Amino acid sequence: MVEEVRRWAKENSTLVYFLIAQLLAGGAAAASLLAYAVKLENRVHILETRGAAYSVQRMDAMAHQIAVLEQQIRHNEDSIKRIITEYLKDKNK
Repeated sequence: MVEEVRRWAKENSTLVYFLIAQLLAGGAAAASLLAYAVKLENRVHILETRGAAYSVQRMDAMAHQIAVLEQQIRHNEDSIKRIITEYLKDKNK
């Protein structure tokens, strides 16, 4: 019986290697899926721990940064307009 299995395995070694490779690939896929699930669960846990207050705080900080940038843009636009006006005054004289 054992000799028959060995003989069959020798005769079909390509098939045996293919099946072993399939098992390894399946195991790797399962490990990858498990790692993804753990990562996703970790993200959900972080969101639940921090809660909505953290998200609102982050959004408020972004809104403040946007307001500061808009103020700088307005200041720069005013400076550019003033420079152009002075340049055109000097050029028209």
